[in-house]
Amino acid sequence: MKPAIGQYIPGNSFLHRTDPRIKILMTVIYMVAIMFIDSFIGYAASGAVLVAAVIASRLSPIYVLKSVKPLIFLILLTIVLNIFFYGGETLWAQFWIIKIYKEAILFSVKMALRILILVAGASLLTFTTSSIALTDGLERLMSPLEFIHFPAHDIAMMMSIALRFIPIFSDEATRIMDAQKSRGAEFDTGGLIKKVKGLVPIIIPLIVSAFRRAEDLASAMEARCYRGGKGRTRFKVLKFTWRDPLAFAIITALLVCIIVFSL
Repeated sequence: MKPAIGQYIPGNSFLHRTDPRIKILMTVIYMVAIMFIDSFIGYAASGAVLVAAVIASRLSPIYVLKSVKPLIFLILLTIVLNIFFYGGETLWAQFWIIKIYKEAILFSVKMALRILILVAGASLLTFTTSSIALTDGLERLMSPLEFIHFPAHDIAMMMSIALRFIPIFSDEATRIMDAQKSRGAEFDTGGLIKKVKGLVPIIIPLIVSAFRRAEDLASAMEARCYRGGKGRTRFKVLKFTWRDPLAFAIITALLVCIIVFSL
């Protein structure tokens, strides 16, 4: 199994059985709290909360680590840009007109940690919540906005479909790359321009496949007389249990403490 963002891993853990509405709210609060943290103590504490959530989900930590693997290039690029373009007061090194400050290095590390923790938290939500439950949870949370004619069901459905297709397109891109390599294509050699040109044989078939899958999905929804959320019933009705307010209270209290003591 090659986990990715948007992939659901079935289970019967505490986190799997928690109401999707609570999990969505906890994830949002967690992400907002990460944006307020500005110290390594805060990042360490938020990382400990993430580890506790992984333990509660009974998932292998390898799944979470592999979910952030596609972002390694983005993280490295963020670190490099911040090191060379972020100012400061304590000069550590200077190469010609390029100056590297201590504050820039610390800020780069903080940004990298922030991205890692945010993506890992979002991945844990999709690992423990099926696409159907995620759609229902999002729709129920946004349902109060329907009185202003906000398309809660349509937005929730689009987000769920987008998340569901991420692992599908990831696997498809891997298959296309393997097929191109078997025909002699090279993606890891040459300069930057050659590597970018080498992505064309991957991107074009992937775009064609995306349009084909979208058309097939639209035809399937029309064949099943899909007309949106109006009058739609649900096979599984969402109900709160004792674990839902408990999990929400625990994560909220922990994140408030982290923000207060890390600022």
